[in-house]
Amino acid sequence: MTALQQYQMFIDGKWTGAGNGRTFQSHNPTTGEAWAEIPEATADDVDRAVCAAHRAFTSGEWANALPTARGRYLRKLADLLAQKSEELGRTETVDTGKMLKETRWQAKYIAEFFHFYAGAADKVMGSTLPIDKPDMWTMTIREPLGVVAAIVPWNSQLFLVAVKIGPALAAGNTVVLKASEHASAPMLEFAKLVEEAGFPPGVFNVVTGHGEPCGRVLTSHPLVQRISFTGGPESARHILRNSAENFAQVSLELGGKS
Repeated sequence: MTALQQYQMFIDGKWTGAGNGRTFQSHNPTTGEAWAEIPEATADDVDRAVCAAHRAFTSGEWANALPTARGRYLRKLADLLAQKSEELGRTETVDTGKMLKETRWQAKYIAEFFHFYAGAADKVMGSTLPIDKPDMWTMTIREPLGVVAAIVPWNSQLFLVAVKIGPALAAGNTVVLKASEHASAPMLEFAKLVEEAGFPPGVFNVVTGHGEPCGRVLTSHPLVQRISFTGGPESARHILRNSAENFAQVSLELGGKS
């Protein structure tokens, strides 16, 4: 029997297993055979990831980085995505069953999104409407929200990561990503590129597991300020109920026509 690929979560700039050591298997849909073992995050693991993201947002290198510095991090990540496109594509094909001719070039295409957001990082502007009070001066300042929880489905992970975390990081937020339990490996391979790009610890974190407790704890955590979810309506209902605990801003993408 072929040994299973062993993966770990990416939390606070470190690779780690679940706190209780539990894992679940990922299956290659082409063969039906298990090929990788993935950590099954506990509630404490998710809390640790969110606290790391909050710490990176409020203090340290990322919190004090100028927009141009954030752009440099994103540009480096984009370059790495373009260079490692085929390796990422092969992992996604094994884990999801998508055709290699589609996945092998996907990361190179997605790299363009990160190049765009790298350029946009220092171009966040505010517009101020005039007021009818001559003795008052008004201005608009745009500020990042804080910790963003990003939840992606199995079928288009790399693309959705680009459109979720690209703008979040460009604006100065930090991110905790929950990978799909059906195909977590591509997101963990993506995290290796984030690490290689040199992002400060805690800026980007990946947790893996199921809706309970991983998804629930993440979307109800008091330090999460925004939830960006793509998936089905049943999971979205749970997220809306969970977000009542932290009053997080919520965006839901619940279907497509393609």
